[in-house]
Amino acid sequence: MTDTSPKVGLIDLQIMWNRLIAVVGEQAQVLIRTAFSPIVRECGDISAGIFDLKGRMLAQAVTGTPGHVNSMAEAVKHFIRHFPIETMKEGDAYITNDPWMGTGHLNDFVITTPAFHKGKLVGLFSCTSHLMDIGGLGNGPEASDVYMEGLYIPMLKLIDQGRVNETLMAMIRANTRLPVDTEGDTYSLAACNDVGVKALSAMMQEFGIDSLDPLAEHIIEKSRAAVLAEVAKLPKGSWHHAMTVDGYDHPLTLEATLTISDSGIHVDYSGTSEMVRRGINVPISYTTAYTVFGLGCVVASDIPNNAGSLAPLTVSAPLGSVLNAPKPAPVSSRHVLGQMLPDMVFGCLRQALPDRVPAEGTSCLWNITVRGERRNPGKANPVFALTITTNGGTGGRPGQDGLSATAFPSGVMGTPVEISEIQSPLMFWRKELRPDSGGAGQSRGGLGQIMEIANNDDAPFELLAAFDRIQFPPRGRDGGSDGAPGYVGLASGAVLRGKGLQTIPPGERLVVLTPGGGGLGDPQARSDAKLAADRRNGLVSDEAATRLYGVAQAAE
Repeated sequence: MTDTSPKVGLIDLQIMWNRLIAVVGEQAQVLIRTAFSPIVRECGDISAGIFDLKGRMLAQAVTGTPGHVNSMAEAVKHFIRHFPIETMKEGDAYITNDPWMGTGHLNDFVITTPAFHKGKLVGLFSCTSHLMDIGGLGNGPEASDVYMEGLYIPMLKLIDQGRVNETLMAMIRANTRLPVDTEGDTYSLAACNDVGVKALSAMMQEFGIDSLDPLAEHIIEKSRAAVLAEVAKLPKGSWHHAMTVDGYDHPLTLEATLTISDSGIHVDYSGTSEMVRRGINVPISYTTAYTVFGLGCVVASDIPNNAGSLAPLTVSAPLGSVLNAPKPAPVSSRHVLGQMLPDMVFGCLRQALPDRVPAEGTSCLWNITVRGERRNPGKANPVFALTITTNGGTGGRPGQDGLSATAFPSGVMGTPVEISEIQSPLMFWRKELRPDSGGAGQSRGGLGQIMEIANNDDAPFELLAAFDRIQFPPRGRDGGSDGAPGYVGLASGAVLRGKGLQTIPPGERLVVLTPGGGGLGDPQARSDAKLAADRRNGLVSDEAATRLYGVAQAAE
């Protein structure tokens, strides 16, 4: 096919590139504003992006999680394989939640929509969001295979030239505890893509182009070259790092070897523990997503995320390991290990670039996933199911303290207490920073949180626990102390398991203490002004200031 678009200059291409980023930003905001699930509407657990006809990601919304964005980047290629470009029609939309062709677990729906301009297919929009409930055992690690984890949607056509697949929608509604929310979230995904399609067509009309091909090549080539230029500045060689994590019923080892060469950076996870029988296994797409995000944070933080900037960053893991678990492995809580991988990357890179990486943080989200039945539901759904997003502290950074109660690397925001209490009969009796939880150091680790939650209905509720960093807390570096380990229990004193389905009895309060980030550098080198501010603000107790920082009790 002959390209009839006028030739465009470098400045025009750069303006259009920025415009594409604005288009996908609008796409993402539509998804967030129309979603039913609080984890999307309040916390931003999404991704949105535009792709060329080869399935290459050209731009992503800056709002979104790396696990969604960087795995969705490969998902579109699977859609094209199942639905060839020449068969796509205006008004079509395709859907899947296949963990190995999507974003790693069944709770994430991916919808891809072909974009037409003047009757010609010019690109693809894709988006992802986390749905609160898609049936099965729920969003916890209890299942022994993926089929127990909920409704499994293969690559299917959701909308055929504007006509919704009502049979599929009926199947989706019938396989969830929250049919209204799940149906609404599905339509919000399709709607945000439609907005992107219209915005793209308007942009192409404004700039007088009929094809994205020249712009796509410009974006891919410039981004790849920019990353390689940054890689060229780095020392060449290989570095190894290992980490022990809690696992499900026994500790697991993560091992990585990072190699920097002229052609890019490769991370290999040989030596990592084998996959387990519970749902903390990670598909390779999710492993890749968080690994390359960690690399990007250090090596290419100022370069837009797209297929070109991702190309020089590659990942491998032995098939059958916990970081490359094949179907039908249970993967519902794949974030528990997958979100540890930036820390694995940082552990390798600190040997080559010690002044550019932080100490270990909580990393994996401490999502409080709960469900139960309302005593007096009225018009509301008699069943509630909710994921309350929370996290602990990040590790101390070169020249800066870690961030407290911050979800790095996922990037999602914490669920507001008011939203949790509206969506369920639960009440938060306590939610505050956890003093002394940040590891001591010249740069202190970020603090975790203390939460106490009870059921206002004086009824039991279920906790689908998927927590880590309890047995093995975030490690300090260069003389910094470890962060405080996490804890899950009852106010009456009973200790709960970090993973698995457990029932909170009526009248009891669930107590959750999230971990603190590791400290960076010798605590004795911390500035007096920063330590005084920590004590004044209640972040570090007098006892800890004396024990860890060597400050006299009477000192301010």
